[in-house]
Amino acid sequence: MTLPFPLVIASGNVDKVREICEIIADTADQPVGAFALTYGDDTFGFLLDAPERLAESIATHRPLVDVPDVEETGSTLEENARIKARALGDAIGTLAIADDTGLEVDALGGAPGIYSARYAGAGATYDDNVAKLLRELESADHRQARFATVALARWPDGREVVRRGEVEGRISSAPKGDRGFGYDPVFVPVEGDGRTFAEMTPDEKHSVSHRGRGFRALVTALVEGD
Repeated sequence: MTLPFPLVIASGNVDKVREICEIIADTADQPVGAFALTYGDDTFGFLLDAPERLAESIATHRPLVDVPDVEETGSTLEENARIKARALGDAIGTLAIADDTGLEVDALGGAPGIYSARYAGAGATYDDNVAKLLRELESADHRQARFATVALARWPDGREVVRRGEVEGRISSAPKGDRGFGYDPVFVPVEGDGRTFAEMTPDEKHSVSHRGRGFRALVTALVEGD
């Protein structure tokens, strides 16, 4: 079986979508084409299909007639992933997949958790969030942490498939590497060789990362029809 194309990724984060597409293509062993879904100047998601069918899917998909209401008000990663998948999936009328990811740092009582993307405030950049995290950990004796991703697929009729991926690690004392995004320059996975995610190639990162694990499990479930 193949993936149930077309589908939409409910995220406007190009860095995240690039990773998800790489993981989907590798896990399903089939190429993936992506097209940005926009409303005005904003990108709200990406339409995915096999490359040879992408142009037809673009021409026939239901256009966005309003800005999808995507306010991440959930108290868990799963709730936030569901909010995103439901909003864009209902607006487009097709299968939608979404994820929510949190960095949990033991010395900070599990923070930033569901607030990871906006840890330094609304509109924070990756560098802003990393800088705040390192400041908070300046006097910490232990720097253990974990990344968790909930990957969720939702059909317009409300059916869902949910999978979770986690990776244990620690926070480095300073950023290292220029690959990846988010907290990748300061996250050192336990199942690695001492490098941060930002020092790894995409394939190396995906093999042990939270997002890689979560989406490999989700794609497998979708391909097998679970």
